[in-house]
Amino acid sequence: MHILITGAAGFIGQLLAKELLNDPAYRVTLTDIHPPLIPKGVRHPENATAVKTDLFAGAKDVVATSLDAVYAFHGIMSSGSEANFDLGMSVNVDATRNLLETLRHTCPGVRVIYSSSQAVYGQPLPDVVNDSVVPTPESSYGAEKIVCETLVNEYTRRKFITGFTLRFPTISVRPGAPTAAASSFLSGMIREPLDGKECVIPIEDRAFKSWLCSPKTLVHNLLLTLRLPADSVPPHIRQINVPGICVTVQGMMDALAKVGGPDKLALLIEREDASLVSILKSWPTQFDNTQAISLGFKRDESFEQTVRDYKQELEQS
Repeated sequence: MHILITGAAGFIGQLLAKELLNDPAYRVTLTDIHPPLIPKGVRHPENATAVKTDLFAGAKDVVATSLDAVYAFHGIMSSGSEANFDLGMSVNVDATRNLLETLRHTCPGVRVIYSSSQAVYGQPLPDVVNDSVVPTPESSYGAEKIVCETLVNEYTRRKFITGFTLRFPTISVRPGAPTAAASSFLSGMIREPLDGKECVIPIEDRAFKSWLCSPKTLVHNLLLTLRLPADSVPPHIRQINVPGICVTVQGMMDALAKVGGPDKLALLIEREDASLVSILKSWPTQFDNTQAISLGFKRDESFEQTVRDYKQELEQS
């Protein structure tokens, strides 16, 4: 299969590319506005092509008639979109529309797996969000994601593409540098202390809940979506809430102490940031994932296991 990954210089793009390029069945085109790297140590680097391009104007440079599937990961994250409305709209909406138009005319019917977010939801919300809850975003990022979800629905209904929208939980633990996401600390409060560094937690309420998914489980669910029957969801309702687990800040601290040692807690600094708290508290904290589980998606066992997996990967790298 020939697969295109947009936003391929980012963490999720690199993670998926590594998995695909360890399998000789895939040929992968990686693209980003920054030059994307071919992941090191993959078994089949010869099956990868890396292209630097701006999808707003250059989607035609990476869309080929041979494409079988596209993973659309490009975007400006939550706090970045809130800080710069025009940039967020350009990257998150305009570039996505241009990509879909190019796919429509170049390889009609191609499978598109679009990465959305729990940020499409806003208050008021029930304790447990199910698929019937109407998204009412309270951030520019969430609003931009809803616009693109609607485009994926419409382009699929019109048979221009075969689209699936995956609403991701917050992915933790992400390796690497902090991002411009309001939720960045949810990886940082594990990653940084295990690296001997401090991390600022921008909310002082340790009972604050987050909906999380590990990188390993996310990759499983991304690959599953590549094989989902086109009619597994209605032609005009393509969004799927990806399973996660509900974890409090205190629960994350406890997992860090168990896996990394109690001394690591001294590297966590609790300092309220009102601009981030308003975004964080607008998001749901628990979902009914009945639909996703019935389709074969899976969820993590526990956050402690996620931290153990991350620590093991650190030790092996």
